[in-house]
Amino acid sequence: MEENKKILVFGGTGHYGQRIVKSLLAKKVEVRVLTRNPDKAQTLFGNSVEVVFGDVLSKNCIINSLKDVSGVVISLSAINPKQIRQMKRIELYAVISIIEKMEILGIDRLVFISVYDLRIELLKRLKIMKLGEIKLAVEKRIRESKLNWTILGCPPSFEIFFSLLRGTRLIAPGGCKNRIACQSPDDLGEVASQAILRNDLGGKRFRMAGPEAVNFPEVAKRMSVYSGKKIKLFTPPLLLFNVISWIVKPFNPFIRFIYYSLKLMNNFPEDLAEQVPGDHQLLLAEFDYQPKSLDDEIAITFR
Repeated sequence: MEENKKILVFGGTGHYGQRIVKSLLAKKVEVRVLTRNPDKAQTLFGNSVEVVFGDVLSKNCIINSLKDVSGVVISLSAINPKQIRQMKRIELYAVISIIEKMEILGIDRLVFISVYDLRIELLKRLKIMKLGEIKLAVEKRIRESKLNWTILGCPPSFEIFFSLLRGTRLIAPGGCKNRIACQSPDDLGEVASQAILRNDLGGKRFRMAGPEAVNFPEVAKRMSVYSGKKIKLFTPPLLLFNVISWIVKPFNPFIRFIYYSLKLMNNFPEDLAEQVPGDHQLLLAEFDYQPKSLDDEIAITFR
């Protein structure tokens, strides 16, 4: 990577993006962020980053933000109540536009934050293709490009467990008995920041596995140990979420995508779960970082 060049992070104020930015700043790397909310960027980063005010849906804004950068990290997500209706525009069309503009401008290095794994047959069987079709299309376009690209496939972060904790009850819609891959968002930030600064990872896709795969019943037990209180598992039927998501879909499609995610978690492939420790070791062999475990996060939460 050339010296005295900036790294542009799309989605730099998001859940993963802000951690990528902070990891880059810790390495004394100049960072640029395109955002519609400069106040949020100021709160997160102070004056440490160059903030470009604009919208990723604007091709002119994309072009302006790409000037004089040597690498690009794309960590865009519209899976939230405010942007869900524009998901295809943000996560597909805008990303494709970024790739096209990079090719035109001769910017070679790209790190793309994707989903953990993309199994078309599973998505079709569960009838949740909408959960993965955009990332499938983007990854296809990236692989067809001549960019020096690296894809990081991200599972849910540890926060998913804490976001479903209500007092002494851990909500596990459908039971969530299947073990799932999960990770610390800080680990993703560190790996992504190292990856974008390297030129020897072209054409590689890494699954961002934490040290182990776990299920919700196991997490409830561990929370009980660290909190000193009995954390009970509350398992409302997944069918209930399906019905509710259909009812509210016309005015709140976000809930439908939450249902898709829950359905996938309840059907996470066991063979993928078994591969998690190996995937984690591959990351440790390729990148220099100290991973955080789920137990670390639980201990901090109940300290």
